[in-house]
Amino acid sequence: MSFRTRRVALFDQLGPGLVTGAADDDPSGIATYSQAGAQFGFSLLWTLLLTYPLMSAVQLVSAHIGRVTGQGLARNMRSLLWAPAVNMLVGLLFIANTINIGADIAAMGEAGELVTGISGHIFTIAFAIGSLLLQLYVPYHRYARLLKWLTLSLFAYVALALILKLDWAAVLHGLFWPRIAGQDAVVTIVAIFGTTISPYLFFWQSAQEVEDIALHPEARPLIDAPSQAESEFSRMRIDTWFGMAISNIVALAIMIGTAATLHSAGMTSIETAADAARALEPVAGHFALLLFSIGIIGTGLLAVPVLAGSAAYAVSETQGWRASLERRPKEATGFYAVIAAATVLGIVIDWSPLDPIKALFWSAVINGVVAVPLMMAMMIIVSRHRIMGKFTATPGLLISGWLATALMGAAACALILVR
Repeated sequence: MSFRTRRVALFDQLGPGLVTGAADDDPSGIATYSQAGAQFGFSLLWTLLLTYPLMSAVQLVSAHIGRVTGQGLARNMRSLLWAPAVNMLVGLLFIANTINIGADIAAMGEAGELVTGISGHIFTIAFAIGSLLLQLYVPYHRYARLLKWLTLSLFAYVALALILKLDWAAVLHGLFWPRIAGQDAVVTIVAIFGTTISPYLFFWQSAQEVEDIALHPEARPLIDAPSQAESEFSRMRIDTWFGMAISNIVALAIMIGTAATLHSAGMTSIETAADAARALEPVAGHFALLLFSIGIIGTGLLAVPVLAGSAAYAVSETQGWRASLERRPKEATGFYAVIAAATVLGIVIDWSPLDPIKALFWSAVINGVVAVPLMMAMMIIVSRHRIMGKFTATPGLLISGWLATALMGAAACALILVR
């Protein structure tokens, strides 16, 4: 039987794309979607219909590069760009990811405090250390399975939307009739684009395709094993489009849920994911608060290792270090040192006087600026026969990828101009 042609359950075919899409709905993303719903009601739902095909195309390009070449994104970029430029971009990625980790574990701690009454700082440290230990001592093939199951926590938000009484006419109007009302709406739209199409996701999905090759003895980079191409491209398309669909459905559920409750009740200012959970209780009841809090913790447990891991892959690939979650810490010291540093610095940010909302804003600015040259580099790589052989991207994928790049470039400019 040829490589991966046997029939398997859908869940078994899903992996890097599903985890990447789910990690996109991290606590800082939840805060963005909650603010959009609370402040603007249903009027910005259309943004997620727009981002879905574009984010899917970008992540598919990332997966394509990793699976065809057998190398991560940063390593491929080194063959295309000036090395100091790659190092600078990766350094900015590390800074943005570390800020995001700090914001995410802080939100997880606050959510834990909301549910149990125990100090949020205790939960913050416990979640961060627990995540770090799992990455250090659980082999990738087991850890990846755990991350897939964690994606189920996202359905807490879908459940929340389903238990609410919704004005479906208003929901459909918000989905299919684009509206932009004022400068604040522009800032929120840019934030939605920035949190949906994020650089750390590019590095993670590409690296996971490389990890996946290492896990299967019969697997090879497609450039060396073209006979595997048809089944692998089919798997990647299913995995990526499904994973990004889950991501956007959950984001829609969060925006719909907060629009139907907080916006309707006149609560239009949400700064953190925990704020959204706290505000829901008097409007939608304790069960809604519990569902929202469980979602924050579950998505945080999923996103923190992706943030730390993507930074470690990027740094290690630029430095020529071994980079694999399948290896033991002593076999990939530099790689795991980056994961540990990002996680510990995230804890420090939570305990520092740094305003987490301002930190997240500047993290979004960094991500918005870094995303554009990274996406341009990805699009050039995926169209180069010298790198991809005969497996360059299809015209449709190239068009979608360049459209997404243009959108992120416009978003980065708009974010700077409107502030």
